Amino acid sequence: MDDQVIFAARAAVLTDLEARGLASPVSVSILDDACSERRWWLEQWAEGAQFVPGLIAQDVQEALADGLGRTDPAGLWPVCRHCTEGPVHTLHIDPDLGGPDPVWVCEETGTTIAPLGRLTAND
Repeated sequence: MDDQVIFAARAAVLTDLEARGLASPVSVSILDDACSERRWWLEQWAEGAQFVPGLIAQDVQEALADGLGRTDPAGLWPVCRHCTEGPVHTLHIDPDLGGPDPVWVCEETGTTIAPLGRLTAND
């Protein structure tokens, strides 16, 4: 199996964590666990490589929410900064299966905010 898919996915998710100031030891450990699990998944279904980056992002997002809670700002990664009114909400990966070409989308408006790996501090 070619680990380049996993390495590229890890880099994209880490970039987005860093953009939001959430690349802590806890979140990076969660990211590494997600990469290990998806490496196994990819070994079973090599044709699914295009889905791996988005799936890893979803895995990290869910693990942060489950582990830190939805009241902790890190548990709401990544928070939508596009919407200025209404309750605090997150972005999610679209398409739901993680690929191909995953993007972060506002869960309230459906607006595409950024491709995976391209979030900024202001998105």
